[in-house]
Amino acid sequence: MNKIQVDQIKKIKKLLSEKRKIVITTHNNPDGDAIGSSMALYHFLIKHGHKVDAIVPNMYPQFLAWIPGVSKMIVYENKSAKAQTLLAQAEIVFCLDYNAIHRTGSLADILERTEAKRILIDHHIDPETDSFDYCISTVDTSSTAELVYNFIQHLGGLEFIDKPIAESLYAGIVTDTGSFSFSCNNNETFEVTADLIGRGVDAQKLHRLIYDTFSESRLRLLGYAIHNRMIVWEEFNTALIYLTKADLKKFDYQVGDTEGIVNYPLNMEKINLSILLTEKEKMIRMSFRSKGKFSVNDFVRKHFNGGGHMNAAGGKSFTTIEKTIENVKAVLPVYKKDLDYVLSYKSK
Repeated sequence: MNKIQVDQIKKIKKLLSEKRKIVITTHNNPDGDAIGSSMALYHFLIKHGHKVDAIVPNMYPQFLAWIPGVSKMIVYENKSAKAQTLLAQAEIVFCLDYNAIHRTGSLADILERTEAKRILIDHHIDPETDSFDYCISTVDTSSTAELVYNFIQHLGGLEFIDKPIAESLYAGIVTDTGSFSFSCNNNETFEVTADLIGRGVDAQKLHRLIYDTFSESRLRLLGYAIHNRMIVWEEFNTALIYLTKADLKKFDYQVGDTEGIVNYPLNMEKINLSILLTEKEKMIRMSFRSKGKFSVNDFVRKHFNGGGHMNAAGGKSFTTIEKTIENVKAVLPVYKKDLDYVLSYKSK
């Protein structure tokens, strides 16, 4: 963290020196980092005597249901009145794992109106800093969970990281790095992870809880997606998978069932860009992953109403699946040279 952020943490520490009514929020369609970082901070603040509630816009995937305390999270789409009351009463709102308030979906209007102090802790590109009273933001950290660990550390609170907090932080780090396969090429991430394991995390057990909990229908959906719904454009080193509403219904789709599908095409040697299109009620949800230095964040910001990280981003399309596929293919020739590379792992 830079000096400005450390100074901000000092101010936040003073703010937290009195018992407060606090609400923790995260983004729409929450992932492992969103839930893990939220619950870790939740437990930490509870330990310090604050009244804390965690609100999530919509339901989290069931493979995260083991995270300690997650059942206490308030799902806004199910309990909107209660969530609105808590936000109206809050003195502090923590904003975790999103860089702009609109990413909270149905919560956005309420968050924009709240009189509470808004504290951002996030690792996405280009945070909308004017929307927050305090900003702890950097793209040089693996995950928001790792940033929450750093935040606790600068508050002088590492001694309060017990097993539930450590497990929550570990869940955030391991999912946002793809089991340490990207966004973790620095020693700090592994030092933090080692410390969490030292505090009681059983890494093998948590890996099974996160990754080995597929239902039969989810596994069949994955196979169908790859076999029947994958398009490969070799000339652009790109692969695209699309899933229609009918596909999702056919395989009894549950929240989280498409998680990770976008990563599979990158297992092919010559594929450097992978895209997943998922048809929703009023839009096409788009997920992008890349290898090397091709920035899907820049690509998506320019063409598909979204953004994220260099190698992982999300976007939206407001037309049909067929037209969205056409639009993707139409812009790829501009990036042909940027996508035409081979990652070399040979020793020099």
